[in-house]
Amino acid sequence: MVAERTDDDKTGGTGGTGGTGEDVDPKVAAAVAAAEAAGPQSGESVRIDSWIWSVRLVKTRSMGAAACKGGHVRVNGERVKPAHSVRVGDEVRVRHEGRERVVIVKRLIRKRVGAPVAVQCYVDNSPPPPPREAVAPAGIRDRGTGRPTKRDRRELERLRGLLGGGSPEGH
Repeated sequence: MVAERTDDDKTGGTGGTGGTGEDVDPKVAAAVAAAEAAGPQSGESVRIDSWIWSVRLVKTRSMGAAACKGGHVRVNGERVKPAHSVRVGDEVRVRHEGRERVVIVKRLIRKRVGAPVAVQCYVDNSPPPPPREAVAPAGIRDRGTGRPTKRDRRELERLRGLLGGGSPEGH
């Protein structure tokens, strides 16, 4: 995972746009500069719950704090509290909505920014999401088919593994 980082990331450089300055939209570059200006000054730190909310890994800051309290956020392999300070170069793992996101902190920001700006603040090393077919639950009925019959319900229960193997009737 570390091999994918650029030379700018290895040296801890946060100024400018690094090696990808040519292909960045000028509006995005201006928004990144504004976000960094509103961010912490040198020597200051950013709370982990605030940072994961700012870069749009979670929907609300309170969800970020709840994820930290629940042990779903790790910084450099350690579970952290919501007030933990995050630094450039830290590896942040967030388990949210059944998926784990693995990101390397590239920039520190405090305020929530748009998605194009947010992706400039971290290096995403997350595994790809599972295919949609694997996520779909078994036994979904078509819309408008009405209420399932008793036979349909038994078939759904059998598919879901709720019935053992034998028939519940017969006595």
